[in-house]
Amino acid sequence: MIKQRKIELLAPAKNLECGIEAVNHGADAVYIGAPKFGARAAAVNSLEDIAALVEHAHLYNTRIYVTVNTILKEEELEETEKMIWELYRIGVDALIVQDMGITKLNLPPIPLHGSTQMDNRTPEKVRFLAEAGFRQVVLARELSLQEIRDIHEACPEVPLEVFVHGALCVSYSGQCYVSQACFGRSANRGECAQFCRLPFSLVDSDGKTIVRDKHLLSLKDLNQSEILEELLDAGATSLKIEGRLKDVTYVKNVTAAYRQKLDTIFARRKEYVRASSGTCHIDFKPQLDKSFSRGFTHYFLQGREQDITSFDTPKSLGEEMGTMKEQRGNYLTVAGVKSFHNGDGVCFLDEQGRLQGFRINRVEDNKLYPAGEIPRIKPRTRLYRNFDQDFERILTRKSAERKIGIFWELSETAFGFALSVADEDDNRVTLSFPYSKELARTPQQENLRSQLSKLGNTPFEVKATLSEDTAGIMIRFTENWFIPASVVADWRRQTIDKLMAARRITYRRELAVWKPTQHAFPANSLTYLGNVMNSAARGFYLEHGLSSVSPAYEKQTVPQAVLMFCKHCLRYSMGWCPTHQKGHSPYREPYFLEGTDGKRFRLSFDCKNCQMKVYGNEE
Repeated sequence: MIKQRKIELLAPAKNLECGIEAVNHGADAVYIGAPKFGARAAAVNSLEDIAALVEHAHLYNTRIYVTVNTILKEEELEETEKMIWELYRIGVDALIVQDMGITKLNLPPIPLHGSTQMDNRTPEKVRFLAEAGFRQVVLARELSLQEIRDIHEACPEVPLEVFVHGALCVSYSGQCYVSQACFGRSANRGECAQFCRLPFSLVDSDGKTIVRDKHLLSLKDLNQSEILEELLDAGATSLKIEGRLKDVTYVKNVTAAYRQKLDTIFARRKEYVRASSGTCHIDFKPQLDKSFSRGFTHYFLQGREQDITSFDTPKSLGEEMGTMKEQRGNYLTVAGVKSFHNGDGVCFLDEQGRLQGFRINRVEDNKLYPAGEIPRIKPRTRLYRNFDQDFERILTRKSAERKIGIFWELSETAFGFALSVADEDDNRVTLSFPYSKELARTPQQENLRSQLSKLGNTPFEVKATLSEDTAGIMIRFTENWFIPASVVADWRRQTIDKLMAARRITYRRELAVWKPTQHAFPANSLTYLGNVMNSAARGFYLEHGLSSVSPAYEKQTVPQAVLMFCKHCLRYSMGWCPTHQKGHSPYREPYFLEGTDGKRFRLSFDCKNCQMKVYGNEE
């Protein structure tokens, strides 16, 4: 017998609408920001909205995870504890946290997941978190397949959550302090100022400009949709889509795309099964390049690659459509295999490498008539569509529904009839209805089947059984009994209501009682990189064997601190990496990133750990 492993597609939700559509388009779990203390300060949600999302999601056995993953000030701990109890009472399935001080609070029996902000990139760290009581661990985005496999083999019982799609932070998550240093806005407090999307010049120690005004820390977006099977085989359990600031059309398109990819894999690989219930009926063709992206990359999943950056622009390019052919009067002629539509948004990189764009007023064959001023575009310039009018119009309407399979049985009893319904998760409801029996003049089987199939706006649909009755409706009568359609419809409604109630009652909510532990942390001391903001977090680490615990950078500024730890390396991007490329730079180190405001940031290169470090502002 094949041992099956449940696989979770985890989708983001900025708000209630996004969360509901994530469920409808195939998510097995949804993560959403708490009313406070989530790592996206611009994406908070009320308890009422989270409760509504929980109610909708649990009907499909979809889990709701709430992010409480900022580091907390001393005076915020009591408020956080109260909020966690409220989240538990409304049925939230787990919390994604960063601050170890939370573990010292009086917690309800709610599971905790270790946020990627904890910098989870080694088997030792994952093992420590599991032994401390964390039920799922979110891995660093920078890991390779082999590193994920090594962690899984060392900690086979720990569910591993990995990012598969969306925006990338150039620094290891939780290890970026540049926003706090430059703007007083802490990424670890949910207030990232997007420093890595700004333009910089790369300057050497002699003052020579190597690259001028490029987005040297801006990365392309992650897209692992073509190598999901490799991730599953490496040990990933939860596949996470980034995007708690994205709009609902993004959530619909990307969730549906990954749902279809995974279902195709599950059809072949029976050892992998989805973690929730229902079948998603998608009313459009999901296309990942039609949603916001800076271009796509596998990042480091398959090893170090050259093309992971988005130096020209931090904005969305969209899908490549073709090239500029010629320009005449008030229209442009394009060469390409894809068709533009009226209202589409077009963008391109001009001769200086700057992103430009225009809206199409009218399309005639391969002629584009721009709205407004006619842009000057060099022939053979690549054109991208970053807004597809027709596609967006489809996604602004209802674009999917999710249905749970049910099986009916209508039978006679001594005093009338009984109607039974069973769903795909083995929930079963039977209602008896006293009713006088009367023979019908015409055959009734099809009429009865028709009435029982009318499930309308309910979350159910009749599914074919694997045995006797391919229609999924069994009529067990000794005679051709007559039951009016209105009566059958009323019985159907009552039975479905009871089934809905039964699904909510039988929902298997995971509980986790937090117990203090004292196993050794895989280090002897913590610097500012431990992000310890409060005494509770400090106490946690001291109880686990650390000899010294320094305060967080946000609490006590560290002179000459490394502000970013990046797997992305500008020496590699320039072809000068001594390890991978055997390259040699013609410029003298150290190099500096120089912002448009004149601020300079020194770079150093740690080849042993394959990292680029960014140091504080040097005036």
